[in-house]
Amino acid sequence: MDEVVEGAVKRVIDLMRENLSERITIDDMARAAMFSKFHFSRVFLRATGVSPGRFLSAMRLEAAKRLLRSTQLSVTDISHQVGYASVGTFSSRFRSCVGMAPSAYRRLGGVVSAGVDDIVDTAALHHTGLATISGRVFSSPSHLPEFVVIALFPGPIPQGLPVACTAIEGHGQYELTDVPAGTWYVLACSFSPAADDVIPAPRSAEDRGPYVGTYGPVEIASSADSPRADITLRPMTALDPPILLAVNAARSLSMSA
Repeated sequence: MDEVVEGAVKRVIDLMRENLSERITIDDMARAAMFSKFHFSRVFLRATGVSPGRFLSAMRLEAAKRLLRSTQLSVTDISHQVGYASVGTFSSRFRSCVGMAPSAYRRLGGVVSAGVDDIVDTAALHHTGLATISGRVFSSPSHLPEFVVIALFPGPIPQGLPVACTAIEGHGQYELTDVPAGTWYVLACSFSPAADDVIPAPRSAEDRGPYVGTYGPVEIASSADSPRADITLRPMTALDPPILLAVNAARSLSMSA
């Protein structure tokens, strides 16, 4: 990626992070990037894989997860701190993107259950044409993961309950079963069992974050489909959208595996 473009997108992400409680418009972002509004939107999408608006929404919910786990602020106060005027809208968006209500997330610490059926979005599986996606997770010699969670989502931002989910110890072969027809994205994320549920993208080259890998889009048309999706883990960067799913739920799965 062009260094000028990368620097511009990072300036906008810094603007988002520093002003989560404020209303930030596309015009504000374009000015920070020093691009025209239309050119900025295209550049941001190309650099991060998602639109500026979706990236900002993900950052706000990422911050809300952290506040719910680390403070005693009320859900209403937290919703205002991360830029929501309506606590109802915030709670609805949080539930949709994280997989549980804010109050439940605080009470349970992001833990749903060790059972796969409690972690995946089983409502999405009520379709014909259930298939299997398999592949191998690769990592560099300098990074030997303890656990890797592999999950399937309908979009490039890993949010809400995945449609399919599994875990492996270290790196190697994986398999996602009962995948319905549709267009899907595979996320692999490695972490230590002691890692915090909130895993933000690093802010600088010195800030070591988790290792992630993605593959997609993957098209599934029928049960006869069995695509292969090999994934190479790499350090998460500031340009990666935040991971919003309740990671402790996935950790429960990996520990049971």
